[in-house]
Amino acid sequence: MSKAGRVGIVVAVIAALAVVVILKESRPSGEERDATTQAALPRLVDLGANTCIPCKMMAPILEELKTEYRGRFEVQVIDVREQRETAQGYGIRVIPTQVFFDSSGRELFRHEGFMSKDAILGKWKEFGLDMGSGS
Repeated sequence: MSKAGRVGIVVAVIAALAVVVILKESRPSGEERDATTQAALPRLVDLGANTCIPCKMMAPILEELKTEYRGRFEVQVIDVREQRETAQGYGIRVIPTQVFFDSSGRELFRHEGFMSKDAILGKWKEFGLDMGSGS
């Protein structure tokens, strides 16, 4: 076998190993896998930053929603400065941005700016989610 052939084989093996490492790193962690195996719920994702005034105003609202409506929908808060890679996947233009997803992960609605608790609950109601009186 020629020297060029051996170099080609070495390069192919290195490339294959790199692909394996990348795929392994992109797999969900144990916690993420556990979350995906549970019954899927509709989800509200709020993208903001702890330095943004409207985002700070929304923080207590989002915490209330997490507690009061546990089991009906999930609330996920992403700080775009601390979780840049995660935030980039949402293609946001301004913060805060709220993205509503159905239980299958399909985006239903997107809102930019402050959103009140009543507006959030009204939007879920508009999508047919029974809000009742909270937990």
